[in-house]
Amino acid sequence: MPLRPDPATLDAYTRDAARYSREWLDQPPPDDMYALWETHLLPAGKTADIGCGNGRDTAWLADHGYRVTGFDASQGLLDQARRLYPRIAFRQATLPSLAEIDEQFDNVVCETVLMHLPSDAITDAIDNLVRILRPSGMLYLSWRVTQGANARQADGRLYSAFEPSLVTDALADCLILFVDDTTSASSGKRVCRIIAAKRSEG
Repeated sequence: MPLRPDPATLDAYTRDAARYSREWLDQPPPDDMYALWETHLLPAGKTADIGCGNGRDTAWLADHGYRVTGFDASQGLLDQARRLYPRIAFRQATLPSLAEIDEQFDNVVCETVLMHLPSDAITDAIDNLVRILRPSGMLYLSWRVTQGANARQADGRLYSAFEPSLVTDALADCLILFVDDTTSASSGKRVCRIIAAKRSEG
């Protein structure tokens, strides 16, 4: 059976998309993350924002010259993104398979999404994030860290607990350039971040 996203998490984001969108817009902008993107992403590159939510960060990428498309599994969040940022293309795509995407990108970003997947789906998710990245392209990954056992919020969202090595081991086809485990200045949550370059073929 193919691995799928956590149904309760997807239901929560679809059901309460407007509330989550307001919460994200009310947070301080994640300037520390944007600084990493400016340093490491390929300028003006064709870029996929996987798990784009309401499109806040997709809009930052567009405003800074990246040729970006936002992707999300939640139709409710995509509706929010299209309302807020009608000039940007948003499409539905679902981790871990990303079966809806058959093209490659210069940059792939996936901000605080992995922890919503069952832990046994994370390796497949990373494999598919790398699949849609062209050789020598740049991958940005982050996830909110949960220690001990998996946790589920009252609204149904899953926060999987897993070691960073699960992610780094899955990046065998990439050169890891940056690893950070810190408190996000925007959300106030502990977040692990990785930036990697896909190795050139041959």
